[in-house]
Amino acid sequence: MARSWRRRDFGSMHAINVANLVDVVLVILIVFMISAPLMQSGINVDLPETKIADTTISDGVVVTIDRKGVIYVDDRTANQGFEKIIKDAYDASDSKKVFLRADREVTHGRVVEVMGMIKEAGIKEIGLVTKLPELSEKQKNRN
Repeated sequence: MARSWRRRDFGSMHAINVANLVDVVLVILIVFMISAPLMQSGINVDLPETKIADTTISDGVVVTIDRKGVIYVDDRTANQGFEKIIKDAYDASDSKKVFLRADREVTHGRVVEVMGMIKEAGIKEIGLVTKLPELSEKQKNRN
């Protein structure tokens, strides 16, 4: 019994299935949406609240003072040699902006002291970072 070996002729496919591509893109989008706020700064501080606040920090050097008074420049500890570290970070930055984030528990004197050290490093403009007040449950229900 001889088998006939005939060649199969597969026709060309005229439709592209993009469902898998859409699934992958949506998963990547969700991952970036979740991780983007975490990329802003790795130091956890409870910022003071103001009624009008610019919650966006554009490109620039971010100086953070945590609850214990430890100073960070772009997520690196900078208590020793602060002036050199801030100058190097400022010179490397394209936008030439400095933003100061301080925990609400940090004393006013410590914030002013750090601002003075930033000014001594030759930086004239400093932006203070705050957050909008949290809405209470009653206010949320009214809106």
